[in-house]
Amino acid sequence: MTEDGEDPGSAGEIDEPRWLTEDERHMWMRLVALTILLPAGIESQLKRDAGLSFFEYHVLAMLSEADGRRRLMSELAFWTNSSLSRLSHVVTRLEKPGWVRREACETDGRAINAVLTDAGFAHLKASAPAHVSEVRRLALDRLAPDDVGVLSEILAKMLDAVDPDGRRTPGT
Repeated sequence: MTEDGEDPGSAGEIDEPRWLTEDERHMWMRLVALTILLPAGIESQLKRDAGLSFFEYHVLAMLSEADGRRRLMSELAFWTNSSLSRLSHVVTRLEKPGWVRREACETDGRAINAVLTDAGFAHLKASAPAHVSEVRRLALDRLAPDDVGVLSEILAKMLDAVDPDGRRTPGT
């Protein structure tokens, strides 16, 4: 930088940032608050009623939706947006009560599957009504039916920026 604030290596003017308008700032702060408070609220309910963290519940749910209730650990890490290391620790915790087991992949001896056991599926199924009730209370009950569709479309536009190929947003 020179004394007058110019970067001698730049060719031309530096673009001024596109600052948020007041409306955009309000929306952004609400979105940030929601991304922090909503998972915490869901986590609290799941810990209390199911003895599971939000992430553990999500792992069980992703297994329950897979063919044969099994996924490769690498695939499960992808679907839960997790590292293999973090997922391995969580699967170890889920193995202790017998909700998940690991087994060798039949088609690739180097790969490991995580499998949702019958006991794990039963626990997930028993936990789901309270979880859905909390999701409704925190995220849906204050919305009019038309709001749900509008919000879904808005979220789809935002998700397109962070997940353009839609690979990380199952069920959307």
